[in-house]
Amino acid sequence: MQCCPQKPVIMLPSGESLCKGHFTEYFENKAFKTITKFSLIGKEEHIGIALSGGKDSITLLNILKKLQSRNPKIRLTALAINEGIHGYRDKTLATAKKACEKNGIPLHICSYEKEFGMPLDEMLRVLDVKPCTICGIFRRYLLNKKSKELGFTKIATGHNLDDEAQSILMNQFRNDLSASARLGPISGVKENSGFITRIKPLYLCTEKEVATYAFLNGLLDTFTECPNVSKSYRAQVRDMLNGFEAKFPGTKYGIVNSFLQMLPELKERFKNAEMGSCTECGEPASKDKCNACRFTERLEKAKIKAEAK
Repeated sequence: MQCCPQKPVIMLPSGESLCKGHFTEYFENKAFKTITKFSLIGKEEHIGIALSGGKDSITLLNILKKLQSRNPKIRLTALAINEGIHGYRDKTLATAKKACEKNGIPLHICSYEKEFGMPLDEMLRVLDVKPCTICGIFRRYLLNKKSKELGFTKIATGHNLDDEAQSILMNQFRNDLSASARLGPISGVKENSGFITRIKPLYLCTEKEVATYAFLNGLLDTFTECPNVSKSYRAQVRDMLNGFEAKFPGTKYGIVNSFLQMLPELKERFKNAEMGSCTECGEPASKDKCNACRFTERLEKAKIKAEAK
């Protein structure tokens, strides 16, 4: 079924084909309804935007700017992290800066090199570790730490429905229900003063829809993927899911929607899990030291060992 006589630009899993105008309206309404349905943003907030410069975060910024135009009491500030990936992050940061300037949104940039002593590329040379493991730990650490320093009430991330479906399956394959309990449109099991609440306004939007929206509305003109993605476990799950989706449209929606029905029980089950503070940096940690400090310690030892040779 086609929405109107205009040329269609996308076919939804339901089989409906939409033109550019109707798709843009459909996509924005879906994001706004997600924000309302899950009470992601209050009437007066200082929302941090985790901005990488990729299609998801640039689309997120655009959606939240439109929301702000409806409610000026919502304050927006972007936070970007320069991991130090040569030939990749410099390009996406340029896109992030351009988007923030266009929308009049302040942008703060922090880097692995400044915070941890070396860029990611160098970390991978001195440590035998999977890129996404160490990068993810440091990235989450900085997002939370800097969000508190900048006074955010919440931080919005560009995670879409594909990302969530992948995470759900990864946790199932790893038998990690406690990690699944922290998923959902609002991350975490319960409020914790040490954590800035993370929200996902694009939670019910597929990656295909996000990419289509970004390119149709001139938010991006090229697509750049992190060179380390292909080495990750997530990439294997992503490819598997894409294969299922191609054969059985609606698979990803089915995974996420069924998970949402179970999520309240998971959060209830793990709500009493204890969370302490890192003895080194004071950030939330399940052990005496947080993973970021553990890796920082390993990096220092590896650096000293390399210099001694």
